[in-house]
Amino acid sequence: MSQMPQQAAVSKCPSCEEPLESGDRFCGACGYDLSAVPARPEDSPAPVVDGVVHAPGGVDWPVARDSDGHGRPAPVHAAAELPGTDSGGSPLPGSPPAPPAAPPAAAPPAAPGASASGVRFDRPNEPDEYPLQAPDPRLTAEGSAAGRGPGPDPSGEPAAAEKVCVACRAGRVDDDGYCENCGHAQPRERDHMEQESGPVAAVSDRGLRHHRNEDAFSVGCTALPDGAPATVAIVCDGVSSATRPDDASLAASRVAGESLLAALPRGTHPQQAMHDAILAASHAVNALADEPATAREQAPHQNAPACTLVGAVVTAGLLVVGWVGDSRVYWVPADRATPPARLTEDDSWAAQMVAAGLMSEAEAYADERAHAITGWLGADAYELEPHTASFKPDRPGVVVVCTDGLWNYAESAQEMAEAVPLDAAVRPLHGARVLVGHALDGGGHDNVTVALLPFPAPPQGAGSA
Repeated sequence: MSQMPQQAAVSKCPSCEEPLESGDRFCGACGYDLSAVPARPEDSPAPVVDGVVHAPGGVDWPVARDSDGHGRPAPVHAAAELPGTDSGGSPLPGSPPAPPAAPPAAAPPAAPGASASGVRFDRPNEPDEYPLQAPDPRLTAEGSAAGRGPGPDPSGEPAAAEKVCVACRAGRVDDDGYCENCGHAQPRERDHMEQESGPVAAVSDRGLRHHRNEDAFSVGCTALPDGAPATVAIVCDGVSSATRPDDASLAASRVAGESLLAALPRGTHPQQAMHDAILAASHAVNALADEPATAREQAPHQNAPACTLVGAVVTAGLLVVGWVGDSRVYWVPADRATPPARLTEDDSWAAQMVAAGLMSEAEAYADERAHAITGWLGADAYELEPHTASFKPDRPGVVVVCTDGLWNYAESAQEMAEAVPLDAAVRPLHGARVLVGHALDGGGHDNVTVALLPFPAPPQGAGSA
């Protein structure tokens, strides 16, 4: 009669490290076939001669002193029971050699204070277990001469600095992003991002409720063919119901930003450059649906990678905006006595209801369907319709480019203007940090991303477009 292969007695799955129960033939987490695990070898103790265990390799270890009463031996030896030797096998200075067959009790401890090259044998028996103790943060952060930390290599080559846990400030962070001391998960690179490029700056934060940041941005500055400066900001918000929304927003923001920074110096009109950048971002997001990583994750109830996009270009006297989705651009004048304005219209259910005259804006955005988007970048988008617009403000101010993680807490143009610091034009990074803090103070229910572009005083005679 055939029999099932005998299962190895293991407590954890060899493949995924998940705990196993007695009698499991397959891992409940990853499906690993436990019959493939080699059976535990039978105990075949080394022979005992004259009270000494003769182990392979010619090393004579003292016999275990006792048992715990359940068939498991107690610790084999304490620190004082074996003579110390150097790397060549010779006795350490100050420690007389002990007869190899002498029982453990016959090895007298060295006298207190005796020199043994940094090794002491006069300690009492150590406990079997030690409480978990945090390592010295100086060793973790700076390394040590004993080689326990990431200190400089003896050859003179500097070693790579190890990451220190943000929670306990002591433990080393492993390759999976967890502290080896307290187990705290470390912030990922995209949990909080800041960048300043010339006069434009952006900040993105995971928020207080989401497990990852699905927003991304790209900022930069360049020059037009006539030498006039131009600043660019792109902000993307991943669609959470889609597959890999964080990858979609990152790809779209990078490609759109690179497209704008390449087209503007060639003399392409900023509005045309914005339109082309949105199309390029769309192609980049569409390509993600064909990648093997997406194919593995894809399921019938999931959508292709998708995101929204909003961007702005500021040149001398001209402001160009472009968008697909529900991220927004606001205009906040330096003179707060003059009215601010919202420069984009959402591709959303609420905006459609308002445009059709079926609901007021307050009613539409109070509905649970308000944030259902009707336009996005992605392989499953119905039809891509990039929106672009040009403006010629007649006064200096600040352009706010943001995701709904911010404007949910400052929806109207006046509310946004009140949240923007008065010195945002001269301190854009500080201003962006303040706006992100405003959203976090309001609850931080979503990822928050904002970019600020100062708009300089226009040339004399410039009017509105």
